[in-house]
Amino acid sequence: MATSLSSHISLQTSESKISDFPNWYSPETGIYSSKHPSISLPTDPFLDIVSFVFSHKHDGVTALIDSSSGYSIPYSKLLPLIQSMASGLHRLGVSQGDVVLLLLPNSSHFPIIFFSILYLGAIVSAMNPLSSTIEIKKQVSDCSVRFAFTSLEKIDQLNNLGVHAIGVPQNIDFDSENIGFSAFHELIGGRFGKAPRPVIRQQDTAVIMYSSGTTGVSKGVVLTHGNLIAMVELFVKFEASQYEYSSSKNVYLAVVPMFHIYGLSLFVVGLLSLGSTIVLMRRFDGNEAVKLIDYYGVTHFPLVPPILTTLVMIAKGATNTENSFKSLKQVSCGAAPTSRKIIEDFFQVLPHVDFIQGYGMTETTAVGTRGFNTQQCHKYCSIGLLAPNMQAKVMDWNSGSPLRPEYYGELWLKGPAIMQRYLNNDVATKMAIDKDGWLRTGDIVCFDEDGYLYVSDRLKEIIKYNGYQAWLSYFTTTPADLEAILISHPHILDAAVIGEMDEVYGEIPVAFVVTRHGSTLNQEDVMGFVAMQVAPYKKIRKVVFTKSIPKSATGKILRRELKKLLSSSCRL
Repeated sequence: MATSLSSHISLQTSESKISDFPNWYSPETGIYSSKHPSISLPTDPFLDIVSFVFSHKHDGVTALIDSSSGYSIPYSKLLPLIQSMASGLHRLGVSQGDVVLLLLPNSSHFPIIFFSILYLGAIVSAMNPLSSTIEIKKQVSDCSVRFAFTSLEKIDQLNNLGVHAIGVPQNIDFDSENIGFSAFHELIGGRFGKAPRPVIRQQDTAVIMYSSGTTGVSKGVVLTHGNLIAMVELFVKFEASQYEYSSSKNVYLAVVPMFHIYGLSLFVVGLLSLGSTIVLMRRFDGNEAVKLIDYYGVTHFPLVPPILTTLVMIAKGATNTENSFKSLKQVSCGAAPTSRKIIEDFFQVLPHVDFIQGYGMTETTAVGTRGFNTQQCHKYCSIGLLAPNMQAKVMDWNSGSPLRPEYYGELWLKGPAIMQRYLNNDVATKMAIDKDGWLRTGDIVCFDEDGYLYVSDRLKEIIKYNGYQAWLSYFTTTPADLEAILISHPHILDAAVIGEMDEVYGEIPVAFVVTRHGSTLNQEDVMGFVAMQVAPYKKIRKVVFTKSIPKSATGKILRRELKKLLSSSCRL
């Protein structure tokens, strides 16, 4: 049954005649088209992302700044460093098709290593450096990792998995005498001659990022060079073209992690084609971020809801916010819906700063929707308009029929940024992408009468069971991953995991547990058992003991019932 939530976003409720539908929506096909003009994408089948990014002419001066040391890399040295690193990797034995793992936090090294790998036709797989041994082993095995770049403390762990691991220093210091980083310095500073370039096609795999998709355990999302090129054109370059100021004068604060598609699309790839300056933070600290905004004249700050909340709190406590944030032009928020209250608070303390939201997935190479405000039209609570060249459907989750504007349903997307497939998982690929190329996102959305999209956080659990979002760590895990760990405990018969709203983290994971008869297992026991096997940001934060887990006739966990049970227990 379709649901109209007009009260949620003040939509019109009157019935529309077919003749009244806007030209960006087809009632015959149910397809929504972008309101933006189409963009001509490169047609050369032999174009790779490295050549594409560095073919763009701009007058940018400083590319990357390490905030902890102040060390910077100018654009004039960026490509030579990449080529030098590629030569070192070629000498090491990295060749076309090899998978190289980047188990790294944000750093000025990350884009250099990333592009040097792709320069050789090899493939990057990125991962959160806080991942546990079990998680690392799984990803290494799944995508057949041969080489890795990581911190010194992870080297032995990766070597034991049969992976040639290279330690990467925290700060850029090519004169460092730390013997642990000697291999890295030799790679990037050696004189090996120019590495031969293989034939690389747009359709060749460039990146394998891991995502839960709409359901199930984490899966390898295969993104091609063509996907990355489309992302640069349809997301980063197009957004920059909407504004009058020069992109090469923009300064971005990079807090969102580079190992996540949100950070990778902006700070590793897209912005480097525009000549913008990127100031990198390894870890987010609110007060330090404000200092960096003022010191470096940061103009743009992409973030996630918890960081927005922190920014607003700090701005409220500042004595003179106009001087403290005077360089800031725009804050953009993604990865989760932002509450209206936080947006209102934001404009109270930072009225001179533009605010937009956007939507994208790993499976769409971060391309989806993006906000754009004018004096005549500003819809801050929307996730924006469809990106150029993208199409959408809003599907009734019961009948499977497409829905017209003003009605909520599951978002389907189609366009040149959609992933190639899930790695080694044909079943999951066919479940996610239909025969006509439509990606089922699992998110519940609605188009308003002007073509702006709104996400329903209240209905999201109807279709999308991909768990909690630990937004301070910027990574999504799945209930299936945590449930598999829980039921491996000898005292647990059954288990289920759902998310509970949290003011700081957005959502936290809550475990419902059925124990064996006579078990004395308590909350601390369960939380500790899981904590030993997952990264810190994936820990169970609350445990509810129950007699049974509600399930459908087919055995699917009824998470809506668990949500109700959790809600009722909180009111007791």
